[in-house]
This record gives sequence, C-alpha cells and structure tokens, in this order.
Amino acid sequence: MKTTITAKNMVVTPGITNRVLKKTQTMSRYLTPDTEMYIRMRREKEMRIVEITVPMNGVTLRAEASSEDNLFQSIDKALAKLERQILRHRTKLDKRLRQDVNLDEAPEFLEQLTPEETGERSVVREKMYTVRPMSREDAVLQMELLGHSFFVYVDLDTQETHVLYLRKDGNLGILVPEA
Repeated sequence: MKTTITAKNMVVTPGITNRVLKKTQTMSRYLTPDTEMYIRMRREKEMRIVEITVPMNGVTLRAEASSEDNLFQSIDKALAKLERQILRHRTKLDKRLRQDVNLDEAPEFLEQLTPEETGERSVVREKMYTVRPMSREDAVLQMELLGHSFFVYVDLDTQETHVLYLRKDGNLGILVPEA
C-alpha cells in the first residue's frame, strides 16, 4: 500500500511518519497492495486535524478526525473511522466490485461555499471531476462513503445526469435536470 503524507501549518517529523505507517499497515488486510492512501494533516489554532482519503476502483473512502493538541489521537480516530467504514460497507463494496462496472477514477470531493464577513457568498474554489455512469444504488453507496449530503452521477440506464441528495428528514431525493 502506498501512503502519501502531507501537512499544512505543521512539520511531519520522522516519528509522526513512522507512527502513521505503522498504523496504516493494519489496513492492508482490507485493501489491495496497490491501493493508495492520502493522509492530510493540518493545524488550525489548537486543533490537530487528520483527513484520510483512499481512492479505489470507483469508490472513495474518506475519514476525518480532530483533537486538541494531540496529533496521534487524531490519527488513531481517523483510522478507526476508516476501518469501521470499510467493515460496514464491506459486503456492499464486494458486490459492487464484482459487478465490474466501468469506472475509471474516483471523483474529487467538492468543497462547500463559505460565507464572507459581509454575509454574501462567493465561489472560493472550483473543482473539476468526472461524472461516471452508475446505478442509483452505487450512487447512494458512493455518497455515504464520501460522507457528503449530495452526489452527482450519470444514470446507467438512462444516461442522464442525476443529483442524489440527503433530505432534512433523513431520506434521499433525486434531482433529474430537464432540458
């Protein structure tokens, strides 16, 4: 497994790197040897935040954790979340991977708009991602794995773009644009 560690507002010491590599090796029993794992660490005021992203064949696993002034605790929490996520969706993932849907790469997650001090919203970041054909069930799984409240995909049967979203009542909704 290939592990990439990046940091913002902090220095990655050899001790941190060794701890991360030791902890991520336990994940190798769930992931294939050619799997890439991206670990992003950042410091914001007194918080230490760790975000782990694992793009696989058509599926992106993501976990984030934070703690006050304890980076190792954040790393442990994020890896525990990732492991629970894998175990919870293991049968769904196996079923999905066996179906051998043609999915080239995982989409990058979108960042939400942030309001400025004036109260007006402005676009602060734009990301491009590939919209892939998939079934409704696969889109629900991908949205849950990413931890997002919406997901854009191309329906496998109709070849139309759909937006799957989480409603306030906890159910799911689908938006189908009309030309």
